[in-house]
Amino acid sequence: MAEYRITGLSSIVIAELVAEVGPLWHEQHQARPRRRAVGAGAKHRFVFVDRLLATLVSLRHGTTHDVLVCWFGVDRSTITRAIGEVRPLLAQRGCTVAPDVRLRSLAEVVE
Repeated sequence: MAEYRITGLSSIVIAELVAEVGPLWHEQHQARPRRRAVGAGAKHRFVFVDRLLATLVSLRHGTTHDVLVCWFGVDRSTITRAIGEVRPLLAQRGCTVAPDVRLRSLAEVVE
């Protein structure tokens, strides 16, 4: 999934994004008020790296959430929430895309 043709980014750039944006996502995730006790509820199968990759593929190809659901094997609401969480973090880093613009390469945004 992290192949250049799919994300538009090299594995080195993706690793840098994980190192830079991952802690921000984790901090944001931990700051949310808990609805259940620690350990209760569903176990997370969709880790941050998967969330980032789903967001990058969505930005690169304009892929529907239903396609991402099939690729990642999670519920549609999980994909929607993941993109909603990761995209603003990428924007804080300076990676923004207007909603009506389709990129040829994410490298145009990330570099």
